[in-house]
Amino acid sequence: MDAESNFSQVAPPVFDGENYDLWAVKMEAYLEALDLWEAVEAEYEVLPLPNNPTVAQIKMQKERKTRKAKAKTCLLFAGVSQTIFTRIMTLKSAKEIWDYLKEEYAGDERIRNIQVLNLMREFELQRMKESEKIKEYSDKLLGIANKIRLLGSNFPDSRIVEKILVTVPEKYEASIASLENTRDLSKITFAEVLHAFQAQEQRSLMREDHVVEGALLVKSQQAKNYKKNYPTSSQSNTNNYDKGKGGKKSYPPC
Repeated sequence: MDAESNFSQVAPPVFDGENYDLWAVKMEAYLEALDLWEAVEAEYEVLPLPNNPTVAQIKMQKERKTRKAKAKTCLLFAGVSQTIFTRIMTLKSAKEIWDYLKEEYAGDERIRNIQVLNLMREFELQRMKESEKIKEYSDKLLGIANKIRLLGSNFPDSRIVEKILVTVPEKYEASIASLENTRDLSKITFAEVLHAFQAQEQRSLMREDHVVEGALLVKSQQAKNYKKNYPTSSQSNTNNYDKGKGGKKSYPPC
């Protein structure tokens, strides 16, 4: 009970007219956590109490009424923006609100199929840039894949793995060769590929740091040697003056 009370303090996801599929997944999980999803999904009827109801019957009826009211409140008052609210405020139940939003913003099967095709095309056109990190590129691919999944289409991680292996720059060839020699690429996971390429990036970065550090050290040593072999003009004048004071050659100051 305490856990449910604490979770109820978490604000529900707000739908503003964009990314309906993502919002629907979040809101369903939110309502399930509060034990309210049944009131949205089933749209059960709360029956009137019989004559001489038992305490259990009274309690059950009250709980079912409360769930329906809370589910409607979550959707109507807390789960949508002001603009969306004005479009659903006359609807009577959480089920009606949910169905209206789904019909209005999820689109029919034909529209969803077109959206899937567009996302598939976007996925196929992706190529990793030389300046990109593997995490940035993989996140981009995963984001497109998840949009496809939200539209109801199956999109296995193996397709993301294949895409990464054939579209990364040549600098990752060593990691790919290592994976080919040690793993079955048809069974390798998305996480394993990501970790292998990230490890190569870290090694390359460490080598670059050592090269820069070595170059700075050489430059510093060269500067010291130059100062030792070629003193500055002030040091040279001082040395000549000191020699004059020794008695061998003395030149009057200018």
